[in-house]
Amino acid sequence: MTVLLVDDHPVFRAGMTTVLTDLPDVTVIGEAADGAEAIATTARLLPTIVLMDLRMPGVSGLEATAQITTAHPQVAVVILTMDEDDDSVFAALRAGARGYLLKEADGTDVHRALLGVARGEAVFGPRIARRVLSHFATPPTSPARMPFPHLTNREREILDLLSRGLDNASIARRLSLSEKTIRNRVSDVLTKLRARTRAEAAALARDAGLGNPQLQPGPGPGL
Repeated sequence: MTVLLVDDHPVFRAGMTTVLTDLPDVTVIGEAADGAEAIATTARLLPTIVLMDLRMPGVSGLEATAQITTAHPQVAVVILTMDEDDDSVFAALRAGARGYLLKEADGTDVHRALLGVARGEAVFGPRIARRVLSHFATPPTSPARMPFPHLTNREREILDLLSRGLDNASIARRLSLSEKTIRNRVSDVLTKLRARTRAEAAALARDAGLGNPQLQPGPGPGL
C-alpha cells in the first residue's frame, strides 16, 4: 500500500517516515506540511492511505480530510494526532476519516491500522475506540431541553465549567484532557456563541442555567 504522510512538524514527519519505511507492504510516496498541500499531493499521487494530522496552519486536517474523501473516495484517510477529545474524533468521522490514531501509537499499532483500513475496515486506537463505543451506548439528550443546541455535548460541558470560573488548566484536569485541547475548544465555543471574552460567554451560560453557583471551582481528580 502507498501512504502520504501529512504533518506540519518536519521532525515528526521524518521520524514517522522512518517507522513506515520499515513496515512490510508500506511505501511512503510523499509528504505534506499542511492541508492545502495534502489536497494537491493526494490529487497528484493518489495514495492508498493519507495519514493526516488535525491541527495544522492554514487548511486544517479536518477540512483537508473532507475535501480528499469527497474528491477521491478510493483514498482512505487515517487521522494521526494528539487530539483525543470527542469533538475532534467525531468531527473527523463526519469528514470521512476511516481511522483515528493517537501519536503515541507504536509502529505495530500503525501497521495494524493501515492494513485494516486498506481492507476496508474502520480502525481506532484503543482509547478512541472506547470513546466511540461509549458515545453510541449513551442515550441522546432531547435537544429541546439542552441550552445552546448548536454546541456539541463536549463544548457545552466546557462552557458549564468555564461559567463556574474554572481556568483552562482546571477544566483540563476535570475532563482528563490536555490543556491545549481545552484551549482550542474554548476558542470554538466563543466563536459559536459570538462572545468576545470568556466573561461574556460565562454570562450567557449562566443566563441559560449553566454554571451551578453551588458547585465551586476546585482541583480535578487526583489533585
